[in-house]
Amino acid sequence: MVSTDDVKRALAALATRTDTATRPYAAVIAEADAARTDLRRAAGFVEAVGLDRLETAADEADRDGDADLAARGREALEAYRRYRAVASGSGNPPGRSEHPDRPDGPDRLDPSDRPGTPKPDTGQPSSR
Repeated sequence: MVSTDDVKRALAALATRTDTATRPYAAVIAEADAARTDLRRAAGFVEAVGLDRLETAADEADRDGDADLAARGREALEAYRRYRAVASGSGNPPGRSEHPDRPDGPDRLDPSDRPGTPKPDTGQPSSR
């Protein structure tokens, strides 16, 4: 398993490198996007590079006329902000209402979005 310090060093080098044909902002966005699939890698990215740097990278891509890369960067940025909001317990993720009578409320969620694993009905009382 890779240590957190190794991940931090690698991500910091990735975020600040200028010796390649890839622009630094493109490398930041690529790593941010790729890291979203692995919790440890995502946490390492946020700690080593930071969301401010990701936002700056998306702005730089936009200024350079790379709209697709800028959009990927902003999408990753919003995902990290949602992760942070959920992890901190500061409320519902964006787009989720706390009101059950609203169409986007928790009672309207797809069952696969609810926590836990559904169990088959065994006929046993719920107190078990």
